[in-house]
Amino acid sequence: MSESFSVEAEAVIASLHAQLAERDAVVAALVARVEELEARLRRSSRNSSQPPSSDNPFTKPPPRSLRGKTGRRPGKQPGDRGARLEPRVEPDRVQTHVPDRCAGCGDDLSLAEVLGERRRQVFDLPPVWLRVVEHRAQRLRCRCCGVVSTAAFPVEARAATCYGPGVAALGAYLLGRQHLPVARAAELMADCLGAPVSTGWLAGLLPAAAADLGPFTARVRDRLQSAPVAHFDETGARVAGKLWWVHVACTDTLTLYHRAPSRGSKSADLGGVLPGFTGVAVHDGLSSYRGYQVPHQLCNAHHLRELTALDEVLDNTTITWPKQTAELLVEIHTAVTNAKAAGRTALTARQLTGYRRRYRALIAQGWAAHPPPPRTGRAGRPKLGVAGSLLRRLDRYQDDVLRFATDFTVPFDNNQAERDIRMIRLQEKISTSWRAEHGIDAFLTVRSYLSTARKHHRNALAVLHELFTGTPWLPATT
Repeated sequence: MSESFSVEAEAVIASLHAQLAERDAVVAALVARVEELEARLRRSSRNSSQPPSSDNPFTKPPPRSLRGKTGRRPGKQPGDRGARLEPRVEPDRVQTHVPDRCAGCGDDLSLAEVLGERRRQVFDLPPVWLRVVEHRAQRLRCRCCGVVSTAAFPVEARAATCYGPGVAALGAYLLGRQHLPVARAAELMADCLGAPVSTGWLAGLLPAAAADLGPFTARVRDRLQSAPVAHFDETGARVAGKLWWVHVACTDTLTLYHRAPSRGSKSADLGGVLPGFTGVAVHDGLSSYRGYQVPHQLCNAHHLRELTALDEVLDNTTITWPKQTAELLVEIHTAVTNAKAAGRTALTARQLTGYRRRYRALIAQGWAAHPPPPRTGRAGRPKLGVAGSLLRRLDRYQDDVLRFATDFTVPFDNNQAERDIRMIRLQEKISTSWRAEHGIDAFLTVRSYLSTARKHHRNALAVLHELFTGTPWLPATT
């Protein structure tokens, strides 16, 4: 009887232990979920990657830089050369003003001695208005054989009446560079230039321009594939009510966008850059980039924002690893910047060893404060939560977090790609979503052209004028 009772009691106790273990796992998962939701509520443009436009205007936090204090006063620094509107040595027109009567006695000053002049220059726009040039192609009969020959019209005279490349360049500039909606761009051209263009003609400019940019796209793709360092990013875009993704591959001199159905590696391959890329890929840690067997650099601007968010959520009196890790990353970045300014090409071995030791110690502190949850026996890994996910990335990819410290050609962050991809979000906010797939494809092609030209310090209107005259600008092959 006692043995049977003992066996039953042990079975009950074992069952209770199993239930408690399962309950503990559920509690841990719920606690992690609560932490994740609280962190999401506190998320803003200051401590995450979401844009400032998504901040609640009533609870929007005051702006705060992630940079530490430098001790310098705001504004112009001592010794800096100021900026002002400098007078021109040779103005376009000189207008002389002569007093006709004496300010004292009122006598006539027409024969008075000139003692000197005071000068002021006014910089202003001349009247800009549409100019119409009529081209007349004469037909001449040969006196020798009687054949009639007709002169050829210039390339811009494509029809009996048409707009020239200058008007087309300005229209494409307003749509592709300044992000104006078609109707507002047409209104501007009518009001400011006396060019009453139709919205249909304007809407056809970007597709017409994109059709002539095949050689440009091929040139930029080849240049990006051979670049030693390139940035990659992606963002969502609505096209005809459907969610697509816009991918960007870029450097400080090149930009190439393309549309794709997802954020995965197959979609990234559609741009034609990553399949043949051999340099260092700078990105924000999206797992699809891991499929490319190249060196990686993770965006540390993302890490600083995530660490700032954790520091605000956690009890920073006892858990200090987020703040200290952020400070360490900034310290390493400052050391690299100072070394570059001094003409050095690498940090010393002692510096690197010290930084890595401190980095690993902080990650160990993080795991001690946020140990991984126990396995529940269910399929899949238990969720790590916000802190655990960040720790796993910083721990597993230490080399990719700190590559900028060992290779001075690699940047600290992915801001180059974020600046380039931000323009796509701006276009969607100003002009709403795209109505057709060919419309967004044309916009992305022209935007790649204008962004690359801007990085080469080329005037956007000038390169568009070249494009509409049949000779698009191309970046150098090397």
